[in-house]
Amino acid sequence: MLADEDVEAFVENGFVRVAGAFSRSVADRCRAELWEATGCDPDDSSTWTEPVIRLGGFATPPFREAANTAVLHEAFDQLVGPTRWRPPQGLGTFPVRFPSDQEPGDDGWHVEAGFAGDAGEFRVNLRSRGRALLMLFLFSDVGPEDAPTRIRVGSHLDVPALLADAGAEGREWFPLCGGAIRASEGRPEVAATGETGDVFLCHPFLVHAAQPHRGRVPRFMAQPPLEPIGMLDLSGAAPTPVEQAILNGLEWRQRPFRTFSTTTES
Repeated sequence: MLADEDVEAFVENGFVRVAGAFSRSVADRCRAELWEATGCDPDDSSTWTEPVIRLGGFATPPFREAANTAVLHEAFDQLVGPTRWRPPQGLGTFPVRFPSDQEPGDDGWHVEAGFAGDAGEFRVNLRSRGRALLMLFLFSDVGPEDAPTRIRVGSHLDVPALLADAGAEGREWFPLCGGAIRASEGRPEVAATGETGDVFLCHPFLVHAAQPHRGRVPRFMAQPPLEPIGMLDLSGAAPTPVEQAILNGLEWRQRPFRTFSTTTES
């Protein structure tokens, strides 16, 4: 269960790390499937010819087990609200990043899209249709050189003002990203480092980015959404932490940064 200070950190900073959210043995089983899907040999680095290989969703038993531990379900209830989210049926996508001197070409700052518009374009709206959380599941140890995801701390508070007047249809994803990058410029940055089995639970509006892998061991991470049931309620008497962060962003926009703990032990 998340402590009160962890929930405060999520609202203020936009993310919290749940240490040991799933076991290393489950991660090992998942990683074996991922290696096979890459077509690369884990014992022969000469086969690691690309800086990143993107894999889709995996719904085999070990991935479902990793996504549905008791500690994660409790955290989903605390951040999103009981009965407000769908249990994950698997995990994906997986940007598997390999040590490389090549630039990956996908390391720009952005927010995640929530839903597809009528023309198939990616969109985001204020009530975060289609995405209750962004999640980062670490299936390998991730140190500072291992292409950890970069996070602009508190940047989720800059996004609501960009969506406030956009209605249910929201804004197209790419222009929104441009606005979010500009609005969050100067925010403190941290890297999503951690150990195998850690999970970062992030606000759906958090501005984040990939980076090149300068380490020695390939990085395996899933970045799935937690799918909501319905959309966020921004007019209720008891907002959830995800909703409260959006309300804070609308009211204060650029709030003074305060540091909280970003880790909870399971």
